[in-house]
Amino acid sequence: MVNDTLGGRRLGLPYCTLCVSMQACYTDGLPSGVEPLTLRTSGLLIRSNTVMCDRNTHSVFDTFLGNAVSGPLHERGVQLKRASVVTTTWGAWNRDHPETTVRQERYALGRDPDFRSGRDANGPILPGGSVDPRLPVQADIVGVITASGTAVAFPKTEVLRALRRNEPVVFENAHLRLDGSGLRAVDESGQDQGSHEAFWFAWSQFHLGTQMWTRSRR
Repeated sequence: MVNDTLGGRRLGLPYCTLCVSMQACYTDGLPSGVEPLTLRTSGLLIRSNTVMCDRNTHSVFDTFLGNAVSGPLHERGVQLKRASVVTTTWGAWNRDHPETTVRQERYALGRDPDFRSGRDANGPILPGGSVDPRLPVQADIVGVITASGTAVAFPKTEVLRALRRNEPVVFENAHLRLDGSGLRAVDESGQDQGSHEAFWFAWSQFHLGTQMWTRSRR
């Protein structure tokens, strides 16, 4: 979990290694009377996804959906807005965005470069129900909630193949674009749509009945 300020906005950035899901939540601009949040990991899981909490109010948040599920912020119906997270390599990102600053890993505990090492590839880490069979459980997808409120998953491999052939990747108002060799969802005007990458099993269990982009539906 990282708390930071970028571009004048406060952000909480939770990363769940079980779902391979990094998200960016705006922790300011909340309803009247709600102070900016300082997020921490709670030590809890739901459907293999880490659960976060606000240090000030002790409210607990569903990390994947961004809504408060207990505490005073649940009573206020607080839902955190998202910014897009692009998953890519440092070399590709730095080439396209040389002005980027880097968060210091001073207190990091280390990391395994192969986050799938030794993992059961046949299901979620801590199963929370059956997994939608349309994709392999650990297929990489980019998830977006469109302007109509529709949850849609973009299979990463298919999207990259289409974009590299200059084919459009669009679902309702969500247009996927390459960014530093990673993927970002924007609308027709280029406004960020709050996309993030995750394993299919996680996205499909948090968004039951999710739509899926395919090249035949572009």
